[in-house]
Amino acid sequence: MTVLENDCFAQAGELMRLGHALALLDAELRPVTATEQVPLAEALHRVLAENVVATLDVPPADNAAVDGYAVYFDDLKPDSETVLPIAGRIAAGHPLGRPTRRGDAYRIFTGAPIPADSSGSRPDTVAMQEDCVVDGGMVRIPAGVARGANARKRAEDIATGDTVLSRGRRLLAPDIGLAASLGRAVLTVFEPLRVAVFSTGDEIRDPGAALPKGAIYDSNRFGIVALLQGLACRVTDLGILPDDAAAITAALAKAAKDHHVLITSGGVSTGEEDHVRAAVESLGAVHFWRLAIKPGRPIALGRIADQGRECVFIGLPGNPVAVMVTFLRIARPAILRLSGADCPAPFVFKVAAGFALKKKRDRVEWIRARLISKGGALIAQKHEKDGSGILTSMAESDGLVELGEEVREVKNGDPVDFLPFSEVMS
Repeated sequence: MTVLENDCFAQAGELMRLGHALALLDAELRPVTATEQVPLAEALHRVLAENVVATLDVPPADNAAVDGYAVYFDDLKPDSETVLPIAGRIAAGHPLGRPTRRGDAYRIFTGAPIPADSSGSRPDTVAMQEDCVVDGGMVRIPAGVARGANARKRAEDIATGDTVLSRGRRLLAPDIGLAASLGRAVLTVFEPLRVAVFSTGDEIRDPGAALPKGAIYDSNRFGIVALLQGLACRVTDLGILPDDAAAITAALAKAAKDHHVLITSGGVSTGEEDHVRAAVESLGAVHFWRLAIKPGRPIALGRIADQGRECVFIGLPGNPVAVMVTFLRIARPAILRLSGADCPAPFVFKVAAGFALKKKRDRVEWIRARLISKGGALIAQKHEKDGSGILTSMAESDGLVELGEEVREVKNGDPVDFLPFSEVMS
């Protein structure tokens, strides 16, 4: 097998490396929105614009992790059963209300605070109720209970003064819970990024419209809008623009006035009807537009200037798979950075290749794959259809095998990098 025959990406001219493009995003893009305060219930997926610092301890007091009996460990016999009187009952939200005493046991329930004696010393161990036997007003506790068992310490989760959430964090469900545990009802976040999206092409039609001969339905725009909504962007769908240079230029100029980002699908390649790149250059500048990647080589990043204000332009390819892949690996980090988010590289892990192929050196390739488990190992099986127009291959895969620029050949069983969609689609 040769990697040069029938290669639609083999064109003259030096292509920008993916690493260089991502470094450019890192260096040049900064948050572009103001901040606002939102109720905690509305903060999911928003980008935090403050450090959240604890003003209290969590938990605020020593408490029981289980239903059982709170005791002083030193009152327990090391090698035989211990019998102690039950001297009180403590439920969550209902403190004992008096000092404890050595030599007593206290019926306690999960989450209830462990009280102290007159000197400030507290029962330090909770015996589980399943292990104990109650006989009248006495409880029999078996030998072998460990010191400190089932007793949570004050501030063992969060201490006053801890920074628990940092500016730039994109808030997920555990973060919302953390903020609630500190009593925060409102958080300061960056305002949503305003993003306008449109497709180009005389052959494109919206779903639900009549489909004349030679036309296709627009899957790209709807997929892009869905991905942007997952990033909490405020999206304007500008529909489909014809393959007309003047119309595209006018639409870009108008949309740039009240949006932070413009995203197009199609029109940034080298064909006679690909007018988008020229339109952007007439209104501002294109910083890159051809990357050494597959799928998705014709992807553009630029800017449109209007009376001292700049709008970022991202031109995605026209093929559906290329649109999705380049959005996930290139447009997504750009959107997050502009939204104020820290943007660490997505997590990839090693799996065994369940396929063999050869590829060109000096470009990154992404292979759609499904994970299977075999003999305790994870194996990435390449989707049988790998064309950049086969959108079912994305829906039927678990993620992307990422083959670096230095890779020339993959053999069955070779370790490869796997990027799960769960890392970049939430």
